[in-house]
Amino acid sequence: MIGFAMCGSYCTHAEALRQLRCLIEAGESVLPIMSENVYTTDTRFGTARALCEQVETLCGRPIVHTVTGAEPLGPMTPLEALLICPCTGNTLACMANGITDTAVKMAAKAHLRTDRPLIIALATNDALSANLPNIGTMLCRRSVYFVPMRQDDPEGKPHSLVACFDMVLPTLAAARRGERIHKLFL
Repeated sequence: MIGFAMCGSYCTHAEALRQLRCLIEAGESVLPIMSENVYTTDTRFGTARALCEQVETLCGRPIVHTVTGAEPLGPMTPLEALLICPCTGNTLACMANGITDTAVKMAAKAHLRTDRPLIIALATNDALSANLPNIGTMLCRRSVYFVPMRQDDPEGKPHSLVACFDMVLPTLAAARRGERIHKLFL
């Protein structure tokens, strides 16, 4: 089973859902995980309830959305891989610094104890500024793989990076082989 965790980069949720559908269409069994904010927050991109219903219908199982619910996802309930899609800069920074205050961060911490692949599809406005050291920290960690990313608006948001969502499945396939995609920035 693959864990599919969603953080609050709300503007990228439609892309993340497309990738979730692709995983399921490819025959993957998927456990949905959401940060508490994603699970409860309505935004201009839609309601939390509609998003949760859509994800639970696609996956056929309830969403893990609490720290206590995510804690067993390491050795007690091992996942073949964990994909954080999208992963916010806040979540990346916390993971790089050992902070586990949301369901997604706890799932990542618990999962990394098993040395199985953690795939990060980053979407953050500060990747090329405050979060750049955190990208470097996570790149040095065993079993951590980044989905290749690009600047989404170099003129208007010069520090922003967003995952190339169409590379999620190829990155997962490479991670399963223990390989990183070396062209990280497209």
